[in-house]
Amino acid sequence: MAKNTHTQPWNTTDIPDQTGRTAVVTGANSGLGLATATALAGAGAHVVLAVRDAKRGETAAATVNGSVEVRRLDLADLSSVREFAAGWHGDLDLLINNAGVMNVPEGRTKDGFETQFGTNYLGHFALTNLLLPQITDRVVSLSSTAHKSPGSPRIHFDNLDLTGEYDPMTAYSQSKLAMLLFTLELQRRLTAAGSPVRALAAHPGWSATNLQGNDASTLRRLLWRLGNKFIAQDGPAGALNPLYAAVQDLPGGSFVGPDGMFEMRGTPSLAGRSAAASDPAAARRLWTVSEELTGVTFPEAIAAVQS
Repeated sequence: MAKNTHTQPWNTTDIPDQTGRTAVVTGANSGLGLATATALAGAGAHVVLAVRDAKRGETAAATVNGSVEVRRLDLADLSSVREFAAGWHGDLDLLINNAGVMNVPEGRTKDGFETQFGTNYLGHFALTNLLLPQITDRVVSLSSTAHKSPGSPRIHFDNLDLTGEYDPMTAYSQSKLAMLLFTLELQRRLTAAGSPVRALAAHPGWSATNLQGNDASTLRRLLWRLGNKFIAQDGPAGALNPLYAAVQDLPGGSFVGPDGMFEMRGTPSLAGRSAAASDPAAARRLWTVSEELTGVTFPEAIAAVQS
């Protein structure tokens, strides 16, 4: 694993001047998303907090020093994703696909997808492709060490919704593995098209946020609370990883995470990924399935360059 070459731990003071740049951060009304938005705005960027609950978003935005605005986006509803993208005008330098749910009880999005796969992955897949013609710099998508947790997580192509075999942690791991495969295939397509846009991924290690509070298991919620108190780093420290991916000069396809033990905490560095997350054939297959499920495809204006 490549290490950060800074002699001091990388932090928000190392973010280059972002004046004149525009960023969208999904799920930015709390936790990692809010910490990410706060840091980018503090460095001079104009940041759009893309949130499901606009009222909560406005409350969060009021805590941020800098240029921010709130726009509604429900990643569990593809009509909302399309509305958000249709309302975007002008260049977008940076898209950070941060929003997500974790280990929730079995459920369905408005479009009928399993909640975690639909919200964490398919919503971001559609959003990215719809905005891609206007993205000028990079897309950073949030994954997790859960993509390589015990049990060898995989994409259940024969049963993506895990119907009849649903397990909250299996569904979460699948959604985060999907984000890495998405990044892999998106970068392949961008490179083939000669696009300067880069696709990167990041994970925050174990960060104490409210994400774990909706776990379907009462026992796991207790364990999360204990871990958040005694093991985890705080949200702003976890957010350093997507921030590092967003502003450092890294190759497309890079995956960033903490450099400490088991990648739970530490300084942002290039992180390891599972063999399943590095499978180009699986990445292409997932992309094709995702296009079929969402009705959203890689933009023709970009793909045409390949011909």
